[in-house]
Amino acid sequence: MGQGEASARGTTMEGDCLSCIKYLMFVFNFLIFLGGSFLLGVGVWVLVDPTGFREIVAANPLLFTGVYIILGMGGMLFLLGFLGCCGAIRENKCLLLFFFMLILLIFLAELAAAILAFIFREHLTREYFTKELKRHYQGYNNSDVFTSTWNAIMTTFDCCGVNSPEDFKDSLFRLINPNHMVPEACCQRASQTGELAYISQEQCLSGNMMFRNNKGCYSAVVDYFELYIYVAGALAIVVLTIELFAMVFAMCLFRGIQ
Repeated sequence: MGQGEASARGTTMEGDCLSCIKYLMFVFNFLIFLGGSFLLGVGVWVLVDPTGFREIVAANPLLFTGVYIILGMGGMLFLLGFLGCCGAIRENKCLLLFFFMLILLIFLAELAAAILAFIFREHLTREYFTKELKRHYQGYNNSDVFTSTWNAIMTTFDCCGVNSPEDFKDSLFRLINPNHMVPEACCQRASQTGELAYISQEQCLSGNMMFRNNKGCYSAVVDYFELYIYVAGALAIVVLTIELFAMVFAMCLFRGIQ
């Protein structure tokens, strides 16, 4: 009789534990689902907004790329949260297994990205960017991805070169444009009737320091994203931890479903 009571008590405790895991998984994935829905809504709104914000984003390659990154992240979180919620509340083994495999793939992709970032960290130095700028930047060739990307960076952050405008000395840009000391993207601009216009383009191109941006883009970008880098690092640790717990919970619930 005592063994039967102990067995029943153990079964009850196991059932309560599985119920707790089930509802924790549901709440956790519902929050993920809401976050994904929010990101999808923001991305779609930016792309179809009739008030003109779409044109502003489309004119800036960095913002335009960011919108599609938001849409991709939103879609992934939306699907992940939906699968987790349905699998937990319905106690469906197929959905839980698919959820586990999807989050495992995401976890491995993030881990691979972190390893690659560590291996190729020397490619993020000032010296590397300066060497690449001197070798490949052409100045006015919008069909060249490298050149158009650098033009977008210098225009967006009001900067010039990697370290300073001096980076364009002995560069491919100077060989192609021997009469210009710096490219047009380095020139200072002022807002006129809602549009951006160059202050004195001719003097800027001839090398006049008064009419060009003299700050390097490396410092400008690092200063701008410094806070976001620390926040992103902290969030990455939190996300990886949550993903590990989510995989453990999913497997516990998967094994506990009769």
